[in-house]
Amino acid sequence: MTIKHSMLYAAIGIAAICSPLTSMAEINSKPFTVPELRQWNGGEGKFTPSAESRIVYSSKNPKLEQIARQLSQDYTTFAGTGLKLSPDAKAKAGDIRLILKPSKKGNQEKYTLSIDKNGVVITAPTTEALIWGTRTLLQMVEQSQDLSLPYGTAVDYPEFAFRGFMIDCGRKYIPMDYLKMLVDAMAYYKMNVLHVHLNDNGFKYYFDDDWDKTQAAFRMESDLYPTLTARDGSYSKQEFKDLITYAAEKGVEIIPEIDFPAHSLAFTRLRPEIASTGRNGRDHLDIDNPQTYEFMDSLLAEYIGGPDPVFSGKRFHIGTDEYQGDSITMEKFRAFTDRYIRFAEQHGKQACIWGSLTHAKGQTPVKVDDVLMYGWSNGYANPKEMIDMGYKMVSIPDGYVYIVPSAGYYYDYLNSQMLYEHWTPANIGGHVFEGDTVKNMIEGGAFAVWNDHPNNGITVKDIHHRVMDALPTMAAKTWSGDAVTVPYSEFRQKSQLLSEAPGVNYLGRYAAGKPGTTVLEQAVVLPGSTMPIPEIGYDYTVEFNLEGLDEKKGTALFESPEATFWLSDPISGQMGFSREGKLVTFRQDIRPGEKMTVKVTGDNKGTRLYVNGQLVDDMNTRWVSWNGGKNKMADVRTLVFPLHKAGDFKSKITGLKVTNSVN
Repeated sequence: MTIKHSMLYAAIGIAAICSPLTSMAEINSKPFTVPELRQWNGGEGKFTPSAESRIVYSSKNPKLEQIARQLSQDYTTFAGTGLKLSPDAKAKAGDIRLILKPSKKGNQEKYTLSIDKNGVVITAPTTEALIWGTRTLLQMVEQSQDLSLPYGTAVDYPEFAFRGFMIDCGRKYIPMDYLKMLVDAMAYYKMNVLHVHLNDNGFKYYFDDDWDKTQAAFRMESDLYPTLTARDGSYSKQEFKDLITYAAEKGVEIIPEIDFPAHSLAFTRLRPEIASTGRNGRDHLDIDNPQTYEFMDSLLAEYIGGPDPVFSGKRFHIGTDEYQGDSITMEKFRAFTDRYIRFAEQHGKQACIWGSLTHAKGQTPVKVDDVLMYGWSNGYANPKEMIDMGYKMVSIPDGYVYIVPSAGYYYDYLNSQMLYEHWTPANIGGHVFEGDTVKNMIEGGAFAVWNDHPNNGITVKDIHHRVMDALPTMAAKTWSGDAVTVPYSEFRQKSQLLSEAPGVNYLGRYAAGKPGTTVLEQAVVLPGSTMPIPEIGYDYTVEFNLEGLDEKKGTALFESPEATFWLSDPISGQMGFSREGKLVTFRQDIRPGEKMTVKVTGDNKGTRLYVNGQLVDDMNTRWVSWNGGKNKMADVRTLVFPLHKAGDFKSKITGLKVTNSVN
């Protein structure tokens, strides 16, 4: 058995160091990192941590202990050897020093990273900035074949304070383990806000135009309204509190959102009396009904109220998008929005809202000061009008940074090259702001994944594939603005060689940057055996020889915690696969005594089965008609191939070969 895979240590962006015999040493060029370092003063030479190298820091601040411990753990992941923690020790040559030097002036996320013959020093005014310095150091380590670091000094800081990503957990349940992994990935790229959209509903026309059949979910545990909590996946109060704490330790803020008064079918299904009776439909709250306010007040207070709130962060998003109605209704909506902005503030939160006040024109005042507005649609909230009113903005324009997987509208994958070369958060839907307006009124930018089409076959793996395709570019542009200097083609090639985060390989990548590499070979696969790699992600080819025996229904070839590849599926007894509760069946069964060569190829569009060199089934994305053919929804049949454990099969499996490309 051999495993052939390359570590993701491709020496990138670090200039060659001349040997002592060379008459003139070279000045080290700026290392490649994502985001790009704002300033770099290269030195001559390189430093390599040794077995005696330590992480030195002050024990007076307990957060420094956490940062040092995380740095040591992550360094071990890349280097294979740890760094000893030495609180309050006197620094010596070879150490890595973390220095917290508070300052009320200047950018609070600005840090300095210095590397010379004495070792590494990271200095910053805040623990968050120190974390960013350690992420830069780790990216440099990851890309160094010999673990050496170039002499030089970096001064690095973000252009924008808000660097975010929003994930729609309302229409599709996103497991907590993934949210934490997502925090790790965001932190590695210095993205600092994860916005969690906790409730929503599908579109009625995909559910026989029947509100009673339409998907709706509220993802939080509720003591006041236990039956409100979604049964197909939810978060306990404690695990959400733990997520906020976990993220804060990585420098990431969690902004939870409860969206209302539209997108509220989960609420009106529980309390039909608070549903709108007008043309809007039952996913709108009746904002004329006093019971609506009683219900929403009690629900929100369950999470943001009390001395130890579930949503313990400084900000809370109250939704307020896409509410429809005539001019009279819009006046009432404006009053409703103002009321819940103030409600959030009464509970110690800064209110965040989706921009809607151009759509909801009127005379009723809506609070402006200290309210953070997301600029997502110029038709709903003209950004110039909003800034003129005094709203501070997050730039999240739908036509630029919205992903709706396999929907046929918005982006399936973001146009990263366009964003990298032409967009910054100063551009909100084509309105490009300059100067003091950007500095004072635009907090930053974010991108989003909206799961508009529940049950369309898109998995969390598929969502992650789209997120990681975009995240390096969004990290670069929200950190550096228009100051990026690396050409996009180079940026793309090098950024895709970086890990998702230290120790994270949710994409299932091996030998990154070397397509066509065989990453696993095994002469015989024994039932119940464990493979050296847990799965292979897009793009891949899995090949093996099979000598069939009588297999009962429900016999797996390979399993992982998230998927199963069946020799005999539980329903038809044919070959197939399942993931996230969906079974896909190939037109191929296993017969006793039959010998065949099997090949499975997979990418982000679908999965194909070949037997004896002939294509049996191409399970690509197909489109299913709804509502009398007026609407179509994708049926996605992708598979990140599971390899963790072989099933309890009888057939003989030999010649397993796994390659990181479609052959």
